[in-house]
Amino acid sequence: MEIFTPRLLEEAAHAFADRLATGKLVGAFVAGSGISLAAPGWEKGPETPYAEVFPFPVFELPGHTPTVTVWRRGDAELLVFNGRFHLYQGYSAAQVAAIPRLAGLLGSPVYVATNASGSMDRAALPGSLVVVRDHLNFQGTSPLMGEWIRWRPPTFPDLTDAYDPNLRAVAVRCAREAGFAVTEGVYVATLGANYETPAEVEAYRRMGGTVVGMSTVQEVIAARHLGMRVLVLSLATNMAAGIAGRPLTHTEVLEAGEAARARLQTLLQGLVAELCSGGA
Repeated sequence: MEIFTPRLLEEAAHAFADRLATGKLVGAFVAGSGISLAAPGWEKGPETPYAEVFPFPVFELPGHTPTVTVWRRGDAELLVFNGRFHLYQGYSAAQVAAIPRLAGLLGSPVYVATNASGSMDRAALPGSLVVVRDHLNFQGTSPLMGEWIRWRPPTFPDLTDAYDPNLRAVAVRCAREAGFAVTEGVYVATLGANYETPAEVEAYRRMGGTVVGMSTVQEVIAARHLGMRVLVLSLATNMAAGIAGRPLTHTEVLEAGEAARARLQTLLQGLVAELCSGGA
């Protein structure tokens, strides 16, 4: 894997801004596995492959479309990243965090990440939405390692309110209005790419975990380091190992994302309206 440096990231951000002439960014959104995001009521602008944006190789992954779309309404703009990078694909933590860092350098004040997860809470059934209030990082790394912590302050960013309380409250309300069964909970991030064992799931559950997945946390750390407000919406696509009572497959993850597509668009519409009005 080629070395990815802060200088290369800054050059990529300048090139993106010069080519697409981004206006006033309201927020940046990233779609997780099997999840498709659009901005109803906004005009769809250019859609650019990640390979033309980020200065490192981009690997294909089922359920992800590696492009970034600019959505416009008047002088306001949204960035929608259609898919993300994962540690288990061979990316470094810095590369996984390239999406929020790019959004931050382009001026986005808010980072909204969606993901697909396995539920460890029988109250959060498949198809329900978990608004993440905290996380447990079992990925064994951080995007702030090495030269990235020297890139800009603070050296030791505080994560007490990593998941913005005001955004969470708005998201819970918008999710209910969109037809989701919704709760707040703790996201457990594992390395992957294998699913967890029943014993691991039981341990994470006893530690306070609500849902488990293989992404997002590196992005959250990087976004907060840049001062962005963060919201994470986790779509429970299946019950985790030992709870489901059957083998887990990526197919059910993709199917759950497709089934929630319309509700996610409605939710996104509500969130964007709140962001534009200052209600969030």
